[in-house]
Amino acid sequence: MISGKTSIYGIFGHPVEHTFSPGMHNAAFSAIGLDGCYVPFDVHPDNLGDAVNAIIPLGLCGLNITVPHKEKVIPFLDDLTDDARLIGAVNTIEVRDEKLIGHNTDGKGFIRSLREETGFRPKGKTFLMVGSGGAARAVCFELALAGAGNILLHDIDHDKAEKLGHDVRSATATRVIVTEASSLRAHAPDADCIINATPLGLKKSDPLPLPQDLMRKGQLVCDLVYNPPDTRLLRTARSCGAKTLRGIGMLLYQGVIAFEIWTGKKAPVNVMKKALARQIRDR
Repeated sequence: MISGKTSIYGIFGHPVEHTFSPGMHNAAFSAIGLDGCYVPFDVHPDNLGDAVNAIIPLGLCGLNITVPHKEKVIPFLDDLTDDARLIGAVNTIEVRDEKLIGHNTDGKGFIRSLREETGFRPKGKTFLMVGSGGAARAVCFELALAGAGNILLHDIDHDKAEKLGHDVRSATATRVIVTEASSLRAHAPDADCIINATPLGLKKSDPLPLPQDLMRKGQLVCDLVYNPPDTRLLRTARSCGAKTLRGIGMLLYQGVIAFEIWTGKKAPVNVMKKALARQIRDR
């Protein structure tokens, strides 16, 4: 039951019809007995400033930010965490003492999923990142901060990959190599972990984000695409003898971290995981 005492949280995006976050967070509120409600807000880009400026007057207690607002929301905030400032994007807003603090929990969510679901530790390892968009940016910075030895970046938009490589190298001590299509084959076998940060895999007809023969036994192959849960890339990687990590883990743990920022309470991870799995299955 929603009452005048209910704490309201939500997500700003455009569109937001597809989001799984309300089901995940509302299940968590119910599980721990917190009088809270999570609501999706479809905020057109032209109205982003007005929407952010209304957070405190409306008494909202915390927000997620999704496409296309993660970068454009920054000028409307009072402060950023160091991670969010490095990454240049915000996916979570904390309301603290009537100030809006921008966080980025995407990369941290991936690292936590990596550690808790596979036991893989980034320190000293070599990663091949396919894609250089917002998700790749968050994950690359967090890998660097976690001590990754080398990050190989590959994208059909070479300039975009070069920009991300430059930014990570400038802010951290991590060695970042941007690969051309011609050099990808030479570098891929060195990767301990391959990460797909492109949209390829959302549709059954999508090609693989990289050739099958570049995957090998002993590697860990991760897909940030979470719907479908078991993408063509992951199935192919397993057929090559590689271990795999589904994208639902990053989605789960970025939400877990956001929940704990907002509420100061330990998130019911298993409840949130089951709520996500149920929504993806029923979609």
